[in-house]
Amino acid sequence: MMTARTRLGLAGALLLVLVAAGFASAFAVQRAGLKKLEHSFPTMGTGAAFTFWGAPEKAELAAKNGRAEFDRVVRACNLYDPESELAKLNRSAAEAPFGCSDELWVLLSEARQAYEFSGGAFDITAKPLMDLWGFYRRRGDSLPSEAEIAEAKKRVGLDKVVFDDEKQTVKFTVPGMAFDLGGIAKGYAVDQAAEAALQAGIRRGVIDLGGNLRLLPEPPPGKPFYRVGIRNPKNRDELLPEPLELRNASVSTSGDYERYVTIGKQRYGHIMNPKTGLPTQADYSVTVIAPSAMLADWLSTSVFLEGEELGERAEREFPGVQVIFSTAP
Repeated sequence: MMTARTRLGLAGALLLVLVAAGFASAFAVQRAGLKKLEHSFPTMGTGAAFTFWGAPEKAELAAKNGRAEFDRVVRACNLYDPESELAKLNRSAAEAPFGCSDELWVLLSEARQAYEFSGGAFDITAKPLMDLWGFYRRRGDSLPSEAEIAEAKKRVGLDKVVFDDEKQTVKFTVPGMAFDLGGIAKGYAVDQAAEAALQAGIRRGVIDLGGNLRLLPEPPPGKPFYRVGIRNPKNRDELLPEPLELRNASVSTSGDYERYVTIGKQRYGHIMNPKTGLPTQADYSVTVIAPSAMLADWLSTSVFLEGEELGERAEREFPGVQVIFSTAP
């Protein structure tokens, strides 16, 4: 295991960056007869960016179709759009079983696996706690009381949800429960955009959704790999030494310093521990390298909450997974 950086053999936005030295020079791109296309846009509460190398028409198609995939996931999973499938589920699942689309069922099935693997640390029902602590609406300067936290926790726990796998339905057993797929939907969207790029004939490129990265199978022209830097958990303007050298992989980092709320001059990170009802306050980050962005997304959050033992278990149970704990130098 490596600490600071330690490699074990909330995805947070922009905790990972592509290091310029890992990209191809303009000469190398021209010599290879490829076009470099860069496209960035806001989505899912963060920034997204595509960087593709390939024939111009293929690169443009990959960017167009990749953005369409992001838009489709947003339409299904947006908490704040009353017409999204997720919003409709949250409104009605306490009254009657809600029938899910195939795509939403894929996400919920993955979330159930994450909940079981993490021993309840990764829990898509934590929204009442996020609401209580002011992550969606400003709370003010007073901390939640123990009684308020205990009351919110009554509406948290994936074990309080009834899933019917045959009918693909969901039923909340406690009124006031709600799903929040923010810790898993971004990775899923990245995977879908990557598949769209591959189907368009693009095999060199990077898909970045708020620091959730998917590196395509072939590296930039003239380079053997992509170089990915991990931000210093204590100073977002600095990168830790020794960037990762990767290709054909997904990477996600979770830390609590990029997104937070301030209550009474104290900062609280956005990653919620559903077991305690308290947001995290840590001086480290967790980076996960995995075959899929969705797996990297939820594993980074889970290991951030549960620690090194879960990271070691993740490496044993999921082929191709590597976990890195990073602390400030």
